[in-house]
Amino acid sequence: MSVSSVRLTEHVDNLAKEARELYLHEEVPVTPKPPSPLKFHREWVCANRPVLIEGVMADWPALSKWQNLHYLRNKIGDKEVSVAVTPNGYADAVYKNKFVMPEERIMKFCTFLDIVEKKLDAKGVFYVQKQNSNLITEFQELVCDVPEDITWATEAFGKDPDAVNFWIGEEKAVTSMHKDHYENLYCVVRGQKHFILLPPTDLPYVPYDLYQAAVFKENEATGDFEVIEDHVTGQVPWIAIDPLHPDLETYPQYTKARPIYCTVRAGQTLYLPSLWFHHVRQSHGCIAVNYWYDMEYDIKYNYFRFLENITDTMNK
Repeated sequence: MSVSSVRLTEHVDNLAKEARELYLHEEVPVTPKPPSPLKFHREWVCANRPVLIEGVMADWPALSKWQNLHYLRNKIGDKEVSVAVTPNGYADAVYKNKFVMPEERIMKFCTFLDIVEKKLDAKGVFYVQKQNSNLITEFQELVCDVPEDITWATEAFGKDPDAVNFWIGEEKAVTSMHKDHYENLYCVVRGQKHFILLPPTDLPYVPYDLYQAAVFKENEATGDFEVIEDHVTGQVPWIAIDPLHPDLETYPQYTKARPIYCTVRAGQTLYLPSLWFHHVRQSHGCIAVNYWYDMEYDIKYNYFRFLENITDTMNK
């Protein structure tokens, strides 16, 4: 390694170290009630720090009604919805050296619930997780149980949510490590979600690679899942490591990362700032609604892109 590369490594190490010392926490802080728009923006958004907020859903009908899946069955059981199906629970993840997306299957919601409640045997892991504001586009009947936005967040961001998403699925359904260009308010209504978080300043320790895009497809004759390459999408850059089982021999730089572990329980809301890396697991039958607000492409984003370019230079 050249002298310049060594110095670059030292500088990015100091960046991550100083971020942890100056403004990040070893645990996600908890605030006992929803903040004012000013406090939320000043203490959490501007600082790009996650926070766990109590009481956001105190007046949501969903918080009581959705605990019983029978309510959802009666409300939308006969409706056809889009469900992600995989053999292993990992949708949009690296599998056998490819970036593999789930099979998108249209089925009645009552059939999906039968699978979740173990009343019906089916191969694969089933997860309602379409991130196209599916609460509004597919589950309109449930909109009366939740607000269309988080009012103090909308005021703080100065804009309406780009998307409001509805999530429900099996315990085996896992969201692989990634980042989003959104300010995310993640509200768990039923069950719990387990997050592994890494701040943007840990970017140099998060290995990326290019993978051929593909999709899972169940073979109707055998019941086995096949991996079908998606040549239209081509190659996709994706995080190469699983934080649950990190391959430190192949990716030794990940030993420098400092993950933050956070469990979000029913009635709690996680503010997940833009550009934070996150990996998510859940309890069986967990239900959540999240609000995506488009991030500001300001100096924070400029610095992040600069760190990306520095990391690329170090890795060449």
